[in-house]
Amino acid sequence: MTVGRSKDAGWMIGVSETVASPVATVWDFMLSQDGLATWLGGDVTLQPEKGAPYETADGTTGEVRGFREHDRVRLTWRPKDRAHESTIQFTVSAKGNKGDKTTLRFHQERLTGPEEREAQRVHWRGVLDTIVHKLGNRD
Repeated sequence: MTVGRSKDAGWMIGVSETVASPVATVWDFMLSQDGLATWLGGDVTLQPEKGAPYETADGTTGEVRGFREHDRVRLTWRPKDRAHESTIQFTVSAKGNKGDKTTLRFHQERLTGPEEREAQRVHWRGVLDTIVHKLGNRD
């Protein structure tokens, strides 16, 4: 099997970072207007129900596929300049014994090939760096 490719989900990428904030803080940021603008695109609201559509100010569209409070959001993602949609998921999980750290992960699947996989790896790394900066900490 080729690195970054699965039989069922095609090409995919995952990136993660641990921050020195509790899960609730990271979760609340990710779904705030500033957080959504950072990882999904400006001027967008996500409804916490399966099948709820969304559209960002720059024309990215999709729908919520899963939403588990303080755990994960899964959605389809199609920027207006792309001919296909992919699936994005972010998860938050407590790290450490005190509950004061959180691992934030982005996973994207159904990419077209290794070039798009690498481009999205760079994209999500940048998004994570921005989120860590906005939260004001890194573990």
